[in-house]
Amino acid sequence: MFKTIMVPTDGSEFAARAEDIAISLASKYDGRIVGVYVIDEKLIYPYDVLEDEGKGILKNLSTKAKEKGVIVDEILVFGDPAKDLITMSKRMNVDIVVIGTHGKKGLERLLLGSVAENIIKSVDAPVLLVK
Repeated sequence: MFKTIMVPTDGSEFAARAEDIAISLASKYDGRIVGVYVIDEKLIYPYDVLEDEGKGILKNLSTKAKEKGVIVDEILVFGDPAKDLITMSKRMNVDIVVIGTHGKKGLERLLLGSVAENIIKSVDAPVLLVK
C-alpha cells in the first residue's frame, strides 16, 4: 500500500513527529522512506552551514529508521521547498507524503506551514499532515 513514503524534514519538532509516523508506516507496509531536506534558496545563511545542517538532519532520520529496519533514501536539494518537494514527489513516484504542519520558529515556521499547504494542493499522492 505505502511502499514509497516521502517525508520532508527540517529538524523541527513537527518534522520529527512526521518522521516517526513515516517510519511506522514504512515498517508496517514493508516500505522505504524518501527523506528530503530542501535548502531554501531564500535563506541568507552560508550554504556550507545549511548543507551541513541538512546532512545531519537526514542522517538522524536514517539512524532512527534503521533501528526499525527501514531504509531511507536521503535527498538534499537546494531550491524552493514548495516547488521542489512537489517535483520530488512526482519523480520518486511516492505513495504518500508525511509532513509536519509547521517547521521551525519565526519566519521559517511560517514558510513551512505554507509549504505544507502547497503540497496538499499540488501533490497527486495522499498527504498526511502531522502536528
